[in-house]
Amino acid sequence: MGFFKNQFSNVVEWEEFRDDMIFWKWSNREIKKGSKLIIRPGQDAIFVNNGKIEGIFQDDGEYQIDSDIIPFLSTLKGFKFGFNSGMRVEVLFVNTKEFTVKWGTQNPVLIPTPQLPGGMPIRANGTFNFKVNDYVRLIDKIAGMKDSYLVEDIKIRITSVLDQLLMKWISREGKDMFNLQANASDIARGIREDLDMEVLDHGMTITGFQVMSFNYPQEIQDMITKTASHEMIGNLQKYQQVSMTDAMASGKSHGGGTASDVAGMMMGMNIANEMMKNMNQNQTQTPSSSSQGGSKPNFCPNCGTKNEGANFCPNCGQKLS
Repeated sequence: MGFFKNQFSNVVEWEEFRDDMIFWKWSNREIKKGSKLIIRPGQDAIFVNNGKIEGIFQDDGEYQIDSDIIPFLSTLKGFKFGFNSGMRVEVLFVNTKEFTVKWGTQNPVLIPTPQLPGGMPIRANGTFNFKVNDYVRLIDKIAGMKDSYLVEDIKIRITSVLDQLLMKWISREGKDMFNLQANASDIARGIREDLDMEVLDHGMTITGFQVMSFNYPQEIQDMITKTASHEMIGNLQKYQQVSMTDAMASGKSHGGGTASDVAGMMMGMNIANEMMKNMNQNQTQTPSSSSQGGSKPNFCPNCGTKNEGANFCPNCGQKLS
């Protein structure tokens, strides 16, 4: 009897485990008397018979199926193994961890804005988190037809609706179209709620959604950067002077096109006006020779005697200062 017992015994375990696998089904095989079930950390084992859940086992460890498992199955708890016959059930192994997935818009999302009639083309990227939370729906909608399910399958489902949700929540929460990052948390919260409804029917839940960054077209980004530079400098006249100096030093102040030439000329005029203003202020603030009492002449204007710095001529007494 020992020979037959060893021949019929087998092991029920997750044989094709991958970190990115949401579930895997052990199926189309008979469970013989003496078989054992192995549940590893982060796994749940679900016994399914004819599409109905017979039992869910969540504690990791090694179990004897005939003594530790069958007594807890709903309709199969009285099953008796025969000598040549076993029990045919499916065992669904579910990965219980929370998955983190990176996402990014493949194409720009056109967000309606009054400033641009065609819409503002915006890209975004970030991460979302999800996990399995309803085994009945999971089996009914997915596991009943598939032997395994990957994170990539969920990612495809999420990204197929993400562009629409981004347009919806950016338009609703993006009060400042040129500073969407300030409203990123509100936008992400709205998208998470909508995505949760999207996967809820499949037995999963979105536990987190994050927007890491919004990316504008290069022209818009340059404008935002330039505006920020103005604010950082705080003095527009100084910024114009620095810009003109940099342009002349780099040889880019000529032939830049009509718009850039006009802008350069305007900055040049502003600089010239500023220089003239400074010169006038200096002349006003600098005391004249007469206001300081004047300097003493080297020779007396009356008799021509050389003066050595005295206030009166030593020869004729003429006042020299």
